[in-house]
Amino acid sequence: MSNAVVPAIINVDVEGPVISRHLYGHFAEHLGRCIYGGFYVGEDSDLPNAGGIRLDVVDALRALNIPNLRWPGGCFADEYHWMDGIGPKDQRPSMVNTHWGNVEENNHFGTHEFMALCELLGAEPYISGNVGSGTVKEMSDWVEYLTREGDSPMVRLRKANGRDKPWRVRFWGLGNETWGCGGNMTAQHYADEARRYGTYCRDHGDNKLYRIAAGANTDDYAWTETLMKTLGSLGCAYRPQPFYQALSLHYYTVPGTWQDKGDATVFDTGDYYATMVQAARIDELLTGHSNVMDCYDPGKKVGLVLDEWGTWWNVEPGTNPGFLYQQNTLRDALVAGLHFDVFHRHADRLVMANIAQTVNVLQAMILTDPDCGALVLTPTYHVFEMNKGHQDAASLRVDVPSGVPAREVGPARLETVSVSASRKDGRVLVSMSNLDAAEAVDVELDLRGGTVADVRSRILTAEKLQAHNTPETPGAVAPRPHEQVTATATGLRVHLPAHSFVTVEARLA
Repeated sequence: MSNAVVPAIINVDVEGPVISRHLYGHFAEHLGRCIYGGFYVGEDSDLPNAGGIRLDVVDALRALNIPNLRWPGGCFADEYHWMDGIGPKDQRPSMVNTHWGNVEENNHFGTHEFMALCELLGAEPYISGNVGSGTVKEMSDWVEYLTREGDSPMVRLRKANGRDKPWRVRFWGLGNETWGCGGNMTAQHYADEARRYGTYCRDHGDNKLYRIAAGANTDDYAWTETLMKTLGSLGCAYRPQPFYQALSLHYYTVPGTWQDKGDATVFDTGDYYATMVQAARIDELLTGHSNVMDCYDPGKKVGLVLDEWGTWWNVEPGTNPGFLYQQNTLRDALVAGLHFDVFHRHADRLVMANIAQTVNVLQAMILTDPDCGALVLTPTYHVFEMNKGHQDAASLRVDVPSGVPAREVGPARLETVSVSASRKDGRVLVSMSNLDAAEAVDVELDLRGGTVADVRSRILTAEKLQAHNTPETPGAVAPRPHEQVTATATGLRVHLPAHSFVTVEARLA
């Protein structure tokens, strides 16, 4: 039986909005073993480290061209007081992490350690400030401490702690989830707070802040509208007020209930399709919030930042329920591939996205074994690596005139083929997912406006959707060369096996 064929038209000479590299951002919270035991093992560790920062983790993330890292939370950000995390480690006061496991936090990983980590990674820092339990002065002082030159109280304090020159820190979050763990505020109350905090978070020298207001949860479009009203008038195309330059959005893929989210590795085909329906909803949400923003900002000067996204499962049996440690299967990788295709289509408004989280928490890139110290790259990691050529590339529109295959999943309709494309430096990169659990499909790429040469393709798949990587089988789900790509009169024909993610890269001749 022959496979279904999906014709897809790509005009390689018609460039769309640039796909910001920051759509491939990451998130590191003081949660479980993300920081301690993940990024930071301490200077006395037997594992190779630089100032306590685990170097094999750094090397793995540098291979992704990691563009930015969000820290210290998450919910933790709104109980974190940054001055507790500077100075000699043995003099730093401890605190209780009430959100995540009720464990004691010794503050050995603080501002200087985070900035050293970002320098090792070659990533821009994205700092979430404390609006929930902090003060305007506290956040204003943090900005000054990090970014001001010359002489001032915070500059003198920074120098006393061993750093003469300021850092460059553009991205600042004005709180986190202020509708929930960040203060349980109303939209209007938070909008007023964001104006206040945004006013006193100053630009110092040539360090121009990009202030990100704590935006909506899922489909709370009224929250987005309230924040946009604060910046300007309905239909006004003038420059928005400068209190903040972007709004955030949080959305997790949770096919179960909040109390029982489902198992990361034990699931059936029905569970899989339910997951993909929830993952595909990200397009609806980005469209909805963008439409609200367009009413107040048709010039698209205000950015949308999806700074928490990913799958959320029940924790692995035997682990602390407050540490949110979960395995990562081929299913998670396909969720990531689908998200990126949607992100690329929204590149005119979406300026940053941060998967939750980077190491040992939720949909992580990396899992580290607390007993043997082994580092495992997850299937999701490989999607990031295979897609890194899209960073700062011009998006290319993909048209499928005849439509794509779809499955009915309860009351929902799931399109089972997803494609996105971009071009940069004379090369084109096409990413394709076949979300069907059982049926293969061929995608016929009609590449108009140019011809391709030096075609290279890779595939990420496994026999079972539940396949995942462990210290014993680190390559169970890993990319490999994909040979089932053939030239046609108008472009390329690409075979997509069931439940697979494929990239095709070629030089434009």
